[in-house]
Amino acid sequence: MSRPGGRRAIALAGAAILAVSTALVAAPPASSAGTVTAECKKTQDWGTGFGGTCTITNGTTAPLNGWKVEGDLPSGTSVTSVWNATKTVSGNHYTFTNPTWSNTLAANTTVSFGFNGTGPGFFTGCKINGAACDGGGTGEEDLEAPTTPAGLRLVSKSATTVGIAWDASTDDVGVTGYDVFQGTTKVASGSETGANITGLTPKTAYTFTVKANDASGKSSPASAPLQVTTDEGSNGTAGKVIGYFVNWGVYQRNYHVKNIDTSGSARKLTHINYAFGNVQGGRCTIGDGYADYEKAYGADQSVDGVADTWDQPLRGNFNQLRKLKKKYPNLKVLWSFGGWTWSGGFGQAAANPAAFAESCYNLVEDPRWADVFDGIDIDWEYPNACGLTCDTSGAASFKNLMSAVRSKFGSNLVTAAITADASAGGKMDVADYKGASQYVDWYLPMTYDYFGAWDAQGPTAPHSPLTSYPGIPHEGFNTSDTIAKLKSMGIPGSKLLMGLGFYGRGWTGVTQKEPGGTATGPAPGKYEQGIEDYKDIKGRCPSNGTIAGTAYAHCGNQWWSYDTPATIGSKSSWAGSEGLGGAFFWELSGDTANGELINAIR
Repeated sequence: MSRPGGRRAIALAGAAILAVSTALVAAPPASSAGTVTAECKKTQDWGTGFGGTCTITNGTTAPLNGWKVEGDLPSGTSVTSVWNATKTVSGNHYTFTNPTWSNTLAANTTVSFGFNGTGPGFFTGCKINGAACDGGGTGEEDLEAPTTPAGLRLVSKSATTVGIAWDASTDDVGVTGYDVFQGTTKVASGSETGANITGLTPKTAYTFTVKANDASGKSSPASAPLQVTTDEGSNGTAGKVIGYFVNWGVYQRNYHVKNIDTSGSARKLTHINYAFGNVQGGRCTIGDGYADYEKAYGADQSVDGVADTWDQPLRGNFNQLRKLKKKYPNLKVLWSFGGWTWSGGFGQAAANPAAFAESCYNLVEDPRWADVFDGIDIDWEYPNACGLTCDTSGAASFKNLMSAVRSKFGSNLVTAAITADASAGGKMDVADYKGASQYVDWYLPMTYDYFGAWDAQGPTAPHSPLTSYPGIPHEGFNTSDTIAKLKSMGIPGSKLLMGLGFYGRGWTGVTQKEPGGTATGPAPGKYEQGIEDYKDIKGRCPSNGTIAGTAYAHCGNQWWSYDTPATIGSKSSWAGSEGLGGAFFWELSGDTANGELINAIR
């Protein structure tokens, strides 16, 4: 919700310059014009690991439909992450194929992919589409399409997720990957003979088919269809659980990535949104370089108990998130840009969405930390509306910006935290959230911060009401109305997440216990007036009532509202009954040391 303090940001300067060393696999000679070539090289080498790129050049006069780069690594060397390509491994032999969103390479153009690895060696025996990478010799001609995938079967399912598997196809040269279709819509791609399809609606029938692809761009016929009905969703969110981690939390709050693990939260989370990157000059920029990738961690504060060294290439939160993902392989991390304070930068970004998306992609996929992030979260809190500042970029600006971000990020996760103002003529009515929804994997409507002590005289009201109630200060300011309005636009519930606040908002000078009382100003808070983390407020001002599915407390002359494990449990059941894709919360450091609130979500 677009309110002061709802999304806070601290800007500290930080920069790093990488020294680059190269080690060629195969450099195409001048005589290779008219052929397809590839050049792979190291862009970094820190002794125990390396970063690198491969550039494919289509030197012919015809478009190239798909590409496949192959090479061998010596024992003790491996590629750990790759971007802008799909990786398959057989022993020490590595194969990289074009991403599914970029099948065609125009004549006389180039495309590159990058990777990180461990070990001292590098590739040998480089081939592009079966031919030598330097353009010498000819590759094996691919004459046939792959065989139809057989044995499509159900592996697992829940209210919002279906896991499927199938038997491998064959091809006269080689199968490079598979596409999964839900009806006529492609919903997953990859090189494995299995996939998880997420974001589905509970108790709904779906039909899936699979096609196999080869490097020449040929596709097999569709497999026999598989029909699946998802489970009931009434016992909880049964989907994504996303927590925001704030980079400034490592300072006064003394909350670090390791705390996500020790609190038990890492086992409950499906995704972490890392907040925030800044938006400046029409592009994505670093929010806090020291906290993000420079701060050195001792063994006692490190996720794996290993201290940082002075000369390692990446430290800070990014390195700790890398360690957390290694411990919890299914956990995904998105980098969130904007927030309340930095949403003012999106107006300039909207003037050139393609340049903005390019800058974001280059930052998120920086070789130093590309393996840390699985996508991007855009937190533009008041497009074409007023918040901390006023934006006049136009009703189409949000849709255009999200379209550019999706185009650049391809199959990586793209999400957006959006306003929850469902009032008539409010923020949700002045930007094209329906049009933009086609470009996001899910929306995070910020169904908190509806009311707070920025209205210093009150009336007191719960900052995150689930429903409306008699006397609510502003109609349309509640979770139920927000979700209903987004659904009325045609956005499916599976693409919407319920927002929760792991904090309370309060007033002072209040004599009335029930909501609706007058006040004299914001109640004192540990870090900011009018706001307090759940872990601190639960003992200082215990709940003594509920309204609209949210707890409230009157203690002395203070009045607070916040969610408790009981109200979060009830809200989770409501989200399940609405077929929502899950829940998200702001933010991890507000919970107790043993994760009382996150445990209540699931």
